[in-house]
Parts: sequence; structure tokens; C-alpha cells
Amino acid sequence: MRIVGLTGGISSGKSTVSNLFKAHGIPIVDADLVARDVVEKGTGGWKKVVSAFGEDILLPNGDIDRQKLGRIVFSVPGKRKLLNQLLAPYISFGIFWKIVKLWMKGYKVIVLDIPLLFEAKMDRWTKPTIVVWVDPETQLQRLIARDGQSEDDARNRINAQMALDLKRDKADIVIDNTGSLDDLNERFQEVLTEVTKPLSWIEFLFSRQGALSTLVIFTVGAITCRKFYNNGV
Repeated sequence: MRIVGLTGGISSGKSTVSNLFKAHGIPIVDADLVARDVVEKGTGGWKKVVSAFGEDILLPNGDIDRQKLGRIVFSVPGKRKLLNQLLAPYISFGIFWKIVKLWMKGYKVIVLDIPLLFEAKMDRWTKPTIVVWVDPETQLQRLIARDGQSEDDARNRINAQMALDLKRDKADIVIDNTGSLDDLNERFQEVLTEVTKPLSWIEFLFSRQGALSTLVIFTVGAITCRKFYNNGV
């Protein structure tokens, strides 16, 4: 099984690339969606966050006000670190369980869409790692246009993340999304070819098909050895 790591920065175009993979039949494990699930009202993650940040972050119906919580954690680095520490075990388990379910369905290639891929050191489990990159000024202007934020708020959100240039240096594959959508689609096709190439023998062994093949081989071998042993006796 090939587990591909996909990351980037806010307004870099990572979600667009993730959707392109999905459109080509590659299953996506989206860490942001997992993170939403683990803070649903009444869950263990929800209780941890409310205990740490107070009931002021709740909406009238008891759900967490994600925008309010976001303003807190992106303006105070220590609060963001605390939130990540609280939710990391829940998110990690959620991601693992989704991978298991896709493995059981027989998928040979999956993409982990994780904004904090390098920060959480989850890149150790992925190969290759893909970074969607844009230059800092383009990233800033796209974020302001997308969310209607002030320049200061947009810079705070960008600066709260690992710089895209650092992520680019850690990546196996870089998708430059500074240009047009056509440019992005052209580069994506090259990356898709690389990601969907035949599995290595190690990747195959860790796939469902490889595991079943190994089980069959050992079973047949064990039966054969037993027959030889019985005949010899």
C-alpha cells in the first residue's frame, strides 16, 4: 500500500490538489474532516477543548464556535500548541482507522491530506510527500481575497504555520501553484503519473492483496510440509 502525504499552507491550493486526486479515483484521508469529527458535541475531544478554553467558545447549541476558537489559537501561539496537543491523540486514531478501512477495501494508493504533516512528524509514514507551494505574497493576497480578512489577521494565520519554503525543502514532490489553474492541472498530471506507478515489492506486501498472497503462500507451505512430514512418518 502506498500512503502519499499531501500538505501545504493556508491558501496554497492544497484542497484543490486534494480534490483533483479524488476526481481521479484516489481516496483521500482529510485530517481537517477528522479534526471536525473529534470535536463534535459530547465527544472526548470536545470535552478536552471546552475544559481548556472555556464555555465562551461554544455556540448556543453547544457546538464549538470554530471561528472564535480559530481567532484565539492563531493569535496566541501557545494556545495553538495546546489545542494541537489536546486533539493529536484523537486525530491520529481517526486517521489510522480511516487508513485501515481503506486497506480493507483493497485500495493500493491513498493520499493523506494533512496540513501539519511535517509538524506532527507524520511524514515518517508517507512516501512520497507532496507540498503545494506558492510564494508568500501570492499566499497572502489569496487568503485576504478568500476570507475577507484584514492583512494583519491574514499574516497572523500564515505566520502561525510552518513556512511554505521550509515545507518545500522537506518535500519529495513540489507542486508550484503560483500560476494559473491550467498550470496546476498540467503539473498535477505529472504528479499523478508518479503517484500511481506500480507498487514496490515492499508496498505490495503491505497492501491487502499482498497480505492475502503472503497468507496463502504460508498456508500452502505449511500444508505441504505437514504432508511431507506425515508421509515420512
